[in-house]
Amino acid sequence: MKNSNNTNDVINKIIEVPKTIIEAPINLIKQLAPKIRRKTSAKIGLPPGSIVYLGEKKVEKITITLTEYDENNTETYEIKSAEEIDPFTDTPQVTWVSVCGLHETDFLKQVGEKFKIHPLVLEDILNTDTRPKIEVTDDYLFIVMKLLTFNAEQKILETEQVSFILGRTFLFSFSERTDDIFNPIKDRIKGQLGKIRKRGSDYLLYALMDIVVDHYFLALEKIEERIEILDDEVINNTDKSHIESIYNLRNLLLIIRRAIWPFREIISQMIKDDSDLLDDSIEPYLRDLYDHTIHITESIEQQREITNSLMEIYLSMMSNKMNEVMKVLTVIATIFIPLTFIVGIYGMNFPNMPEMRWPWAYFALWGVMITVVLFMVFYFRRKNWF
Repeated sequence: MKNSNNTNDVINKIIEVPKTIIEAPINLIKQLAPKIRRKTSAKIGLPPGSIVYLGEKKVEKITITLTEYDENNTETYEIKSAEEIDPFTDTPQVTWVSVCGLHETDFLKQVGEKFKIHPLVLEDILNTDTRPKIEVTDDYLFIVMKLLTFNAEQKILETEQVSFILGRTFLFSFSERTDDIFNPIKDRIKGQLGKIRKRGSDYLLYALMDIVVDHYFLALEKIEERIEILDDEVINNTDKSHIESIYNLRNLLLIIRRAIWPFREIISQMIKDDSDLLDDSIEPYLRDLYDHTIHITESIEQQREITNSLMEIYLSMMSNKMNEVMKVLTVIATIFIPLTFIVGIYGMNFPNMPEMRWPWAYFALWGVMITVVLFMVFYFRRKNWF
């Protein structure tokens, strides 16, 4: 009875596998579809350059922090409007304005008017589905990046758009939720650690971009840990939930790949560009950042190959289990073939069958059938067929 139950469980699992393989990617698409619809529908009919926030409201109130520093001094202020930036625009110190929260567009409009930022640039800042990109003008340099953080509880990647506008002595950073990830940079500025206080706004931009890239490495480490755990689980136990887990991991790797590939183009253009906004001394740091992007890309491809291998291993193990079940059923059916032949002959009920009149015919027939079964079982065991 126990073996029969195990066989039924295996058969049920195998039957459910094709359904799971189909449903897993469909469920992921359904999760992304509402978000995409909401963003695109809110923009339909508006002229290019419309200052409209397209995304989820992730903070109740925006916060604007202004940090001014040079080699000797540093000051941090909380500001409410773009007019409060005026006293810091003509100073030789580096001015970093960090904006957290994008749903209130008044400040961004003021920044656009004051610093002559193109409306299409402001539109890209507010559209949180903008592809990572770079635009270089004579007065400023505009960069869009994707910040990825791994949520260990929900096992998902939280995506946030981060934008930068670099001027000669100032830098604007725009984030949807918070700038806590930039706290190490703030600590370095306050503590006069490293070279950041001796460098210009271009080095500050590099430092902030480097922090974002470091979070890609953190996300990949978490995904690699999940892949290692899943690898052991797939080998030790084939459960239908593993299919969805594998598709989830592949989806996470795809998200990172979509973020890092355009970013490689951004770094490459910054290295090749002769903009006056980027000092020649910053090039070695940008090359190092470019190497990081290559490392991340190679890691993504490696992890994608591993997940593909996991899928093949899972399907192969399920196929082997199915083969084992079919082999047992085939052996049982083969044993019953001669028995069916014997009972078929003596079940015809012809009146002239001499064996029917023999008193020991019934017991003899049982003896023959038992002998046939034992012989076939012995033969199959010798052949290692089961």
